[in-house]
Amino acid sequence: MAKKKNRTLHPDEPLLHPDHSRPVTRREFVSQGFIAGTGAVLAPSLLGMLASTRQAHALSSDLDALKAITECNIVPGADKIPFICFDLAGGANFAGSNVLVGGQAGIEDSLTSAGYSKLGIPGDRLPDFATNAFVNRDLGIPFHSESSMLAGIKMRFTNTTEVNGAVIPARSDNDTGNNPHNPMYGINKAGARGELLTLIGSRNSVSGGNSMSPASMIDLSVRPTKIDRPSDTQGLVDTGELAAKMGLNNATRVMESIQRVSSDKLFNANVQTGLNDIDPDTSATYDAGIKKQANCAYVKSADMVENFGDPTALDSSANDPDIAQVFSAGDLAGDGEFRKTAAVMKMVLKGYAGAGTITMGGYDYHTGNRTTGDARDLRAGQCIGACLRYAEILGKPLMIYVCSDGSLSSNGTPDAGANGKLVWTSDNSSTACSFFLVYKPGGRPVLFTSGSDSFTAAQHQQLGWFRSGASVETNATPAANNVNLLVETVILNYMALHGEIGQFASKFPNHGLGNNTMLDRMTAFEPIVNGTASNII
Repeated sequence: MAKKKNRTLHPDEPLLHPDHSRPVTRREFVSQGFIAGTGAVLAPSLLGMLASTRQAHALSSDLDALKAITECNIVPGADKIPFICFDLAGGANFAGSNVLVGGQAGIEDSLTSAGYSKLGIPGDRLPDFATNAFVNRDLGIPFHSESSMLAGIKMRFTNTTEVNGAVIPARSDNDTGNNPHNPMYGINKAGARGELLTLIGSRNSVSGGNSMSPASMIDLSVRPTKIDRPSDTQGLVDTGELAAKMGLNNATRVMESIQRVSSDKLFNANVQTGLNDIDPDTSATYDAGIKKQANCAYVKSADMVENFGDPTALDSSANDPDIAQVFSAGDLAGDGEFRKTAAVMKMVLKGYAGAGTITMGGYDYHTGNRTTGDARDLRAGQCIGACLRYAEILGKPLMIYVCSDGSLSSNGTPDAGANGKLVWTSDNSSTACSFFLVYKPGGRPVLFTSGSDSFTAAQHQQLGWFRSGASVETNATPAANNVNLLVETVILNYMALHGEIGQFASKFPNHGLGNNTMLDRMTAFEPIVNGTASNII
């Protein structure tokens, strides 16, 4: 009897495995592709509203002065490097077949043939760093030249000379949402804050993604809420019919007039009635506080109309000419992952949100062939490339972190339908890693060599290492066998890009990454900005 041929699955088709039970939880449905990893947005409070100079008009000088920290605290976003996390639910392959990995001497310290086979690379296509055979360095960090994820990135982004990356070999458990991969709360604690929102995420979960956040970092005041299409970003702010009927400039002036009239009446009122049991001094303070809070609400309303009265400001569809350079209307109409990516990347890179997570489902792709996994890696690559391209269009720096819960391995069987690449046959947490890419307008980010450690640039591009047989060396770094510390490593590198590595210990006093020398060893790049994203080095 002829052997049954494995069918190539569409990127949106769900995965059924004979060695997995039927999915019963939302996490299992997402990881096996039965439901999409939807988009989500964080809206903490109106205190996040702030002024901007996007429009030609602006608030009058008297209201503009009230936005100061000492008055209404309507402050701009923190102007930190935009940060996007891609959470590929299910246990995707990164090491070897996508991002190349090596031994203790660094990313170019070759593994054995058997090790590469375990990572899905056939013997006739082993990477050779001396000759660059099957090695692609377009993104700075070396990828396998036949990487589907790399191919997807380059479909959307071609200016690769302004990108670099690093890989973090680190085990994480297979097929579970209990891996605390998500760094959003830590990125916020490091200083990221948007103009309109603090953070955005890709699921209605505590972390905003498929994976959890470290429990010690969670701040429920910035828990995400759900959004899953470009039109939803426009619904984040509703200024009513005023701007539509009167025009944005006139609407702003009306709101200013309302503030002034209300302020006059408010400060002539006595709100201490019913407070006779309160100490007079406390009562007076309470009176002033209530008046200030009410007055600032009017200032914020005027500021919101001024900045977001035009609904196209938050439109992440192809009607936005910048989005249209990345995704066509057909792209967005035909693919929910593209729609989600467009919405999140605009909110983050425009500075409306400080950081965001994009969850993509269906990455538990050990289906007995290679084509299904390659198709999904290709689409993930396109979404990553789209974010890089959008950053290039806006002239903004960007850090992209890519993680998954566990990983895969091959038994060495070639797949003729995938040009002889080796099939994915089983989950394997020992081959897991995460990686990140950094975009810097004007030039490729430089690998870190100015610290107190003696590591080479190649060792800083790989924060840890693999054993020759392609298993993570779990004693290489604090992060290698502890996902909480993997997240701390990502946050450390985010701060280092700002030149703020010296502040890491004070912001995270209970971190587990070790002394200053170890912090240097766990840092991939020299700073690309001086404190804020506007000050590119």
